[in-house]
Amino acid sequence: MAVIDPVVNGRVADFIRGAVQSIFDSRFDWTPDAESILVLMREGGMTPEQERRFRPYFDLFVEQARQGEVSGFSPRVDDETFVDYPPKFDLDALLTPPSSPDAQKDLFDGTGPRTESERALIDQLIAATKLYDSSEAIQELFAFTVRLREFAPFNAMLLHIQKPGLTHAATAHDWWHRFGRVPKKGARPLLVLRMKGPVDFVFDVQDTEGKDLPVDAFSFPTFGNLSDNRFAEFMRAVGKEKIDLVQLDAGDGQAGWIRLLARAKNDKGKNVYQLAYNRNHAAPTRFVTVAHELAHLYLGHLGADNGRRVPDRRDTPHALMEVEAEMAAYLVAMRNGLTPRSESYLSNYKGAFEDLNLYAVTRTANAVETAMGISAQKLWNEKA
Repeated sequence: MAVIDPVVNGRVADFIRGAVQSIFDSRFDWTPDAESILVLMREGGMTPEQERRFRPYFDLFVEQARQGEVSGFSPRVDDETFVDYPPKFDLDALLTPPSSPDAQKDLFDGTGPRTESERALIDQLIAATKLYDSSEAIQELFAFTVRLREFAPFNAMLLHIQKPGLTHAATAHDWWHRFGRVPKKGARPLLVLRMKGPVDFVFDVQDTEGKDLPVDAFSFPTFGNLSDNRFAEFMRAVGKEKIDLVQLDAGDGQAGWIRLLARAKNDKGKNVYQLAYNRNHAAPTRFVTVAHELAHLYLGHLGADNGRRVPDRRDTPHALMEVEAEMAAYLVAMRNGLTPRSESYLSNYKGAFEDLNLYAVTRTANAVETAMGISAQKLWNEKA
């Protein structure tokens, strides 16, 4: 999914205005001949890779101009780029987002931690608003996160905080290129974290207009009738994460476990683990078991793992460990069409909400989905 960076979008908009003002007559509509700008840029040395990165911003600006939301002529921009032909420009610099210490992947992926201020702000927001201080509120949040399968769990929580009744959301670029819709004039965007930081803006479906949405516009693969072959695909993805998988020949009372095999040899490496699941259980049960055990890893219940950006949370009380892991597994399962017998954990978990770390649970669910090869980003790209 192409991501429109707000800062880069502003730069590109000024750049295109300079091109429009240098090439076209302000008395006429320039948008039917907008492609001529790209022709000149190719003559000026734009590479196919640069065009691939530039095109989403270009298409968005042209479409907004057609809708009357922006103008290529007013306000006038003094841009000498297109005075000479062929034009000369530093497109790589134009398309490079500003560097940020927080510009990391939104995963536990070893690229370096986000600053503690991010987590502190979210924790402060949750505490100040008292949004999730009851089992009913948490169940509502989880139901919302399950519905918004196209977003990572943590981003779904951010959207729930901003707009609880939301059903579908996407960037302006994706609304136009996937569904032929554009944000309404004056529509208020919603904020989410980007894959390569810091933030991105999305719009509620009710704040867009254009073509009617297809019935299956947001249908993602579900695994209600999970096959052994599909489960095996998930396990191949997990096996690539330095996790040794063991199939137990056990009775129904034993589901599985996870343990640390070896610490990484350096601060940036990933630890090696062994994860066991009961091969005699049905595939959906095995799926939930593996998600639960992976959640223990990413929640830090086995100790720190710097290569995966996992903190050391071994001092978490055992009962809370099990609840956190089951909550993360519940989210992963429900978001992928399975119905685990986990809801009793939520309804019976009373009196300990002050210790519940929703930030850790939602980020862990995202990490588990990624480890199993079913992250929101991957499924969104497959849908495209």
